Amino acid sequence: MMWSISKETSTPVASNRESNRESGSEGHNNEEQSTSEDILDNKPNQPNPKCIPVQTLSSRVLRFQERWYKEYPWLHYSHAVKGILCFYCVKIYTVQKSIMSKKADPAFSSKGFTNWKNAVERFERHQNSQSQHHAVTASAQEAAPINSQLSTACSKQQQNARHCLQSIVGAMQFLIRQGLALRGHGKEDGNLFQHLKYNAKDDVCLSDWLICCHDYTAPPVQNEILQLFGNCIVRNIAQTIQSLTVLQFSIIIDGTQDITGREQESICFRYVDEDLVPHEVFVGLYEVSGTTGVEIARTAVDVLLRLNLPMSCLRGQTYDGAVNMSGAYSGAQAEVKKQQPLALYVHCGPHCLNLITQAACQASSVLRDALEWVHDLGSLCKQSGRFKAMFSAVAADSEGPSVSLRTLCPTRWTVRGTAIKAVLSQYDSILTSLQEMAAAGSSTSARANGMHERFEKGRTVLGLLMALEVTEELECLNKSLQKLTATIAGMRCSIVCHIHSTVEKK
Repeated sequence: MMWSISKETSTPVASNRESNRESGSEGHNNEEQSTSEDILDNKPNQPNPKCIPVQTLSSRVLRFQERWYKEYPWLHYSHAVKGILCFYCVKIYTVQKSIMSKKADPAFSSKGFTNWKNAVERFERHQNSQSQHHAVTASAQEAAPINSQLSTACSKQQQNARHCLQSIVGAMQFLIRQGLALRGHGKEDGNLFQHLKYNAKDDVCLSDWLICCHDYTAPPVQNEILQLFGNCIVRNIAQTIQSLTVLQFSIIIDGTQDITGREQESICFRYVDEDLVPHEVFVGLYEVSGTTGVEIARTAVDVLLRLNLPMSCLRGQTYDGAVNMSGAYSGAQAEVKKQQPLALYVHCGPHCLNLITQAACQASSVLRDALEWVHDLGSLCKQSGRFKAMFSAVAADSEGPSVSLRTLCPTRWTVRGTAIKAVLSQYDSILTSLQEMAAAGSSTSARANGMHERFEKGRTVLGLLMALEVTEELECLNKSLQKLTATIAGMRCSIVCHIHSTVEKK
């Protein structure tokens, strides 16, 4: 009976000892495993010093100093032991279990160092110890694993590709900012490739990339990058408008045709910032299926929706005087007002002035005919190289360097003053050149002879002087109306001042 009790009592004691040994070894293994997991990044863990526990003394509190990271790059904070370790000692002695592990300092290889009072002294002593020198040397001599080498090579390729892509995007940004074409007749004749080729003289990575790869400079990629630039600009404009304290804006639409004949609508936004400074920004050209007021209004609403600009904040709309735009019942302004009655329609001021100039110039046959002959003279100078050479020679002999003769803009009447001035200031040279051209016996002699007869008449000179009087005054007013910072009150004030100045001159 006694034996059995002794046997029963001794068995648990033995089992407890074994369990303690097992738990002790398991705890040691867990500590080593946690410590080894801390260095999986293959570089020291150096968090913000605020994350490292402080050392509390009787009279003060000591903290880990951030400058110690620079002075001792091997410092490694372990979350497992909540202390500072030596990165190389942990890697060689604790993880790899080197034969010199017994000589390693436990405070920096497994247990962790937290005595900030003597930190600098202990760091210096450990940094000069043989165990630390051995750990650093062994770590430097060991070969990286294959997967790590492949990952490093792949990372370097990605880094080089990223560097080259940034160089290409930067070159494109410079060219499009200056309004220069990207591509040329050949693959390597364009401005973009030549610009990159010049930059590659001081960039070995870019030079090698241009020799081996042309993917990032292909036309489809160029178009994609241009589209990204455009989207980024429009997105920034929309965010600027959305961030206004008082979100109110107006829309400006004008139609035009591209080189293929497709109708496109130019859309701009106008808003006032917190400093009461008006801004007018262009957001893009949008193709429309038709030119009716309903279709144009639908395009405007779609643009507002895409840019996340609320229709309820639209306060104005400005178009030209065409029926499909300004129509009171079916025009674009009427369709927009159905959705937002507060969107006041204002006829474009410079366009109104252009219509006034056109009506004033066509009201008199003398003035109208004189402008027509100026346009024909500009066409002759543009089409006939022989007449242009004659005119330049005659003008150089009599009046000095000649001023080029221009055709009149068919739509913008307020910019015709320059062409009229060029004719009036060189009238004698023009008559002499037309006379020589008429006597030359070429295919344009008859045309030059007819013009010479017209320009010899006083009626033509009178018409040009009258036209110059009208266009000069209205062109000055037009410049003030076309300012980006112009307001309706400012436009009205400019018109009143112009009227007063005209009356005083007379």
